[in-house]
Amino acid sequence: MEKKTGTTTVGIKVKDGVVLAADTQASLDHMVETLNIKKILPITDRIAITTAGSVGDVQMLARLLEAEARYYQFSWGRTLTTRAMANLLSNLLNENKWFPYMVQIIIGGYVDEPELANLDPLGGLVFDKYTATGSGSPFAIAILEDGYKEDMDIEEARELALRAVRTAGKRDVYTGERKVQVMTITKDGMKEEFVKFNE
Repeated sequence: MEKKTGTTTVGIKVKDGVVLAADTQASLDHMVETLNIKKILPITDRIAITTAGSVGDVQMLARLLEAEARYYQFSWGRTLTTRAMANLLSNLLNENKWFPYMVQIIIGGYVDEPELANLDPLGGLVFDKYTATGSGSPFAIAILEDGYKEDMDIEEARELALRAVRTAGKRDVYTGERKVQVMTITKDGMKEEFVKFNE
């Protein structure tokens, strides 16, 4: 019998940077396993990924990307860009399409400029201004579609990302709505926070 799991993660790119947000609830079938899981993983001090799908698969891919980023820095003396890392991850996923990693990943960062991409389990890669993954993504993408503006600043993007994840949590039973992990990435670096809601 297949167990149902779920989550909601979102990413927004604006001129000042990238915001990634995710709920912190881990569910398995009808049970909430924990309310305190991190679903946004830093890869470098400028790039992070969100996790939807198999936790083990995402953790392994995150370790691999961290190692590739360190090796690139050591070999070339410069930081691997978000776009290059997204293409590397796309190739890794596609190479394993006959025994795929069960993941949906958003990758976001600010190395030379803000970049945001969405990857499916077979390596399909789409660069976009905003995106969502996970079981609550239909609800989240509706909020992003309605609220996104070309001239948003990073704080407005943060508020929109929070609203999208929280709204998904109210309608998708597998997405938590009480606490949201937020990663803000700008030219000044990366800031992680956890925002709690009482009601």
